[in-house]
Amino acid sequence: MMATNITTIVAMAIFATVALTAIMAIDCVGAFQTVPHHRACGVVGVPSRHYCHDRDRNDAVGIFSFRPFSAASLPPRRKQHLLAAAASSSESHHANDSHLTSKFGRLDSKTWMFQNKYPIAYEVATGHDVDIENDVDIVPILLLNGFGVGSFHQHSLMRQILMLEQSDDEQQQQQQQERKQRHVIYGIDYLGQGKSWPENCNDGNSEDELNLGYSADMWLDQLKGFIDEVILTLPSSSSNPSEKKVHLVGNSVGGYLSTILTHRHPHCIASLTLMNATPVWGLNLPGWDGKLPAPPFPKWVGRQMFDLIRDLNVIDKYLEAAYVHREAFDGTCDDAFDHEDSDDEEGTMMDNNNNNGEPLGTKIRGCTMGMGGHAAFASILWSAPASDPTTGETTDFYGALGELPADVLLLFGSADSWCTPAVAKRMHATLADRRGGGDDDGDDD
Repeated sequence: MMATNITTIVAMAIFATVALTAIMAIDCVGAFQTVPHHRACGVVGVPSRHYCHDRDRNDAVGIFSFRPFSAASLPPRRKQHLLAAAASSSESHHANDSHLTSKFGRLDSKTWMFQNKYPIAYEVATGHDVDIENDVDIVPILLLNGFGVGSFHQHSLMRQILMLEQSDDEQQQQQQQERKQRHVIYGIDYLGQGKSWPENCNDGNSEDELNLGYSADMWLDQLKGFIDEVILTLPSSSSNPSEKKVHLVGNSVGGYLSTILTHRHPHCIASLTLMNATPVWGLNLPGWDGKLPAPPFPKWVGRQMFDLIRDLNVIDKYLEAAYVHREAFDGTCDDAFDHEDSDDEEGTMMDNNNNNGEPLGTKIRGCTMGMGGHAAFASILWSAPASDPTTGETTDFYGALGELPADVLLLFGSADSWCTPAVAKRMHATLADRRGGGDDDGDDD
């Protein structure tokens, strides 16, 4: 019996390693570099295979192939300077930890306290003329990223939304039209990811980590609290609190979370965009509920796997497998808030091609260097999928997707080998069925 148990444990560890390799690669997909306006559901989208489902219609719209901006296609850049300031994780969500600027807008880094205990890093992107504290015509968008990254994974998407907004403003000025509503774009680091960590982490053994479980349910509670306490406190032209809503955009595991979140709290979600969404959560390994500190064996497995997948060479191989275009992750395409545009001393336009963004792999590696990473990774491995808050039963992703009342836009890369078109078509069919759309599954090309 003992030998059988040991064999099972070893097999489980090997399976976990292989599965997490796939999950890591899947969740690295999604730092899309070019964003046209897609207005069929009133949501900005990225070019890829996409289906748009209005809650009152059952039609699928459009097929595109992902192409990132090349450096040559970008607007002329001026001399660039990186602005940075030290962040304090104990500041309130109204305080600026640091900010970056570009020609198209401003990116503020802030901190919000989850459950009055855990400092959560988040970012807010706005146009230069937006007064977030006083403007009433604000449309909030919350971008949820995949596993193993932070809100930096959303910088190019944030900036390009603002680019499009600025272009719209120029057209409205030429046509002497009134200014439309302004977008405020949020990115957030899940607790145990990016820059969001308990204070005084000590490999799962500190007081701040005691009984903390990094799970889908915990992240969903974090996101709901953030929406209620930060986003929906913005000024609004509506005096009715029930009319205050946010547009959700979820990439990879962020798509999983945003779907469950919309299913749980439809009253505060205006629309949902799923980009290469994964319909599953982790591995849900047996023998531990994921609450820290970890038992010896899960702790050992988590440490070995975490050290394997956070190796910079391994990360680069994941990215090479996940992306069609290398410039989307190697730092050669300057398409983020990493620099400020300014004039040189002679007042001429400068284009510094040698000062592009930091490679994505280096940023991902940087998220893993703290004292809490090994414990967080082990906890996620063993944690259960999202559950129904009332019954405690596991929430089925497709069941939740089929019951969503909000408009949904599906975006999947046509060359994606991880979140394949088959996954997209099943999600599309599920959405079609919620309104009696039958077998309408869009274009198969």
